[in-house]
Amino acid sequence: MSLKVGYVPEHFSTPIAFAQSKGFFTSRGLTVELIPYPSGSGHLIQSLEDNSLDIAIGLTEAFVRGIAQGKENYKLVGTYVKSPLRWAVSTGFNREFTDKAELAGKKIGVSRIGSGSYVMAYVLALQLGFKKPFFDGFPILSTFKNLRDSVNHKEGVEASDAFMWEYFTTKRYYDNKEVKYIGDIYTPWPSWVINARTELVENKSKQISNFLAAISEGIEYFNSHKEEAVEYIFNNLDYSEEDAKEWIKTVEFQDSALVKSIDQDTVVEKTYNVLIEAGVLDDSRDTIKSRLEKGVVSL
Repeated sequence: MSLKVGYVPEHFSTPIAFAQSKGFFTSRGLTVELIPYPSGSGHLIQSLEDNSLDIAIGLTEAFVRGIAQGKENYKLVGTYVKSPLRWAVSTGFNREFTDKAELAGKKIGVSRIGSGSYVMAYVLALQLGFKKPFFDGFPILSTFKNLRDSVNHKEGVEASDAFMWEYFTTKRYYDNKEVKYIGDIYTPWPSWVINARTELVENKSKQISNFLAAISEGIEYFNSHKEEAVEYIFNNLDYSEEDAKEWIKTVEFQDSALVKSIDQDTVVEKTYNVLIEAGVLDDSRDTIKSRLEKGVVSL
């Protein structure tokens, strides 16, 4: 079976690349087309909805939010990364801001509404005790480059005051003085999940299960070949060798035997409870729980 799989082309994608290059998909009868989505999880969700993708691997908060708000085109079928994500808060290099606490009432750039960069802005506001409305708007900027240009008030993009993106992906732009670090925030939940179109989950569950098994094998290979992983990241994903080595010390992928499982407490309930508290979700808890019961499945 052929599957179109969307992923974010960052260091976290390394086990996916290993699953492809080492033949873990093909050994299970799968032909997998890996499609990079540098614009992130919001775009992945959009592509699941318009049937451009069969499977998407992205940020927990974005996909849980989508299901909780009533999206039925995809289901959450597995856990990919169980360690939290470190979101860096950045502004323009010459901007006046020096601390994330100064962002109340400011404009926060996001890749898309519903993306991780959007959801985590609310979590940041909640943790820092900002008063509602937390911010003065969310310029939608699509790409990481546009986000960086936006906080530097470059022509051709809407201006913003700060944005949030994964720390090690952003670090090289601190090093070259393009943007400025003003803080960070960690997700209160495991950071990456695996999602599949509802039609496939209902009619091709064996193939989806085989895909998850191949990802498990990719994780096993990553964990036992860390030097090869650093080399791959350095040569293919625009990170320095030093940063790749430092990142590997911080990440914990899901135990390979548990990729097919979703911990209801840490992945689902903790995520939607924080999103409700932050004001990202405004339907009743009963409605949200009902949607998630249908939208989170174990194969």
